[in-house]
Amino acid sequence: MKILYGVQATGQGHISRARAMAAALALYDIEVTWLFSGRPRKALFDMEPFADFQHRRGLSFATRAGRIRYRATLKSNNLAEFIRDVRTLDVDRYDAIVTDYEPVTAWAGRRAGARTIGIGHQYAFGPDTPRAGNRWWAECIMRNFAPVDTALGLHWYPYADNVLPPILDLPDVPVVQAGHILVYLPFEDQEAITRLLHRLPDHRFIQYANDIESETRGNVLRQHANIQGFKRHLAASSGVICNSGFELISECLHWGKPVLTKPLAGQMEQMSNALALRQLGYATTVTDTGVATVGAWLGSRRRSPKLRFPDVAPAVARWLANDSSATPAQLASSLWTATRDALPGPDWRITAPQPGSQ
Repeated sequence: MKILYGVQATGQGHISRARAMAAALALYDIEVTWLFSGRPRKALFDMEPFADFQHRRGLSFATRAGRIRYRATLKSNNLAEFIRDVRTLDVDRYDAIVTDYEPVTAWAGRRAGARTIGIGHQYAFGPDTPRAGNRWWAECIMRNFAPVDTALGLHWYPYADNVLPPILDLPDVPVVQAGHILVYLPFEDQEAITRLLHRLPDHRFIQYANDIESETRGNVLRQHANIQGFKRHLAASSGVICNSGFELISECLHWGKPVLTKPLAGQMEQMSNALALRQLGYATTVTDTGVATVGAWLGSRRRSPKLRFPDVAPAVARWLANDSSATPAQLASSLWTATRDALPGPDWRITAPQPGSQ
């Protein structure tokens, strides 16, 4: 069996899921060709699990100071190049196209009439999934950015019968509380974040970002992004301050790490994630990361839910290897059964919690 697997590389979450899937798929007689887009090839790191992967420019959002900049987004994307990449991508030799919200592979598969399967968080946004910051054009973009024939969504709650628990890529390391707070706010001004943390001198912080050098500044250890170091520091953290991306928060929930999260302004997915976290009672959500807000959270009795998500990647790999014989609903039901006791609500099969519920 041959699979072309596309991964949206704008954020690290998609790549983290891909690592888990690469390890799971390696156990089967499946030849996987990986394609990444959304970030310059030279900006990708720790890509050894994907061997000789393909790369395309793809499509992405431009951000500055914690907010999507739509005018800059229009200027930074090259639609003509994207269309050319879709038309020239050879998909005929593959038995299936799998995409984690990667648009080149999704549209190339659709253009060729090939079988396309979506595995990712964005495919979990059905009618009962919490939404915030949604506009008609945002909904249109989400539906059409990377369209597929069969969708396996990923979320923290079974909002629809095609929604699975998160796919996690976590190392086998001790999960403890060493006293530091992990800070990962990649869309913010990193110098401003460091200055903020300096104003909270009674706490130790480890700040990660792609565009900073590794150094110590007072109570802040600044770390250039790397996978192994980040996961070790996450496992030993006493709490996490981050944007409202799906994958990192999923890892925090699984490891029982308290979360203070600020969604990327203007980004429907992150704003919707923050709403879901607030409804489920899984994290503290804020609209700013000022010293008063962060200080109040640090001084509070930080709680984390007791969740243990099942190992989803092997189940999905087995499903793909068996030619997707089970329906997405059957696959989802078998996986949620393993964690239903930790879900909120008297009946784990209820639809979305009502706004304001805990």
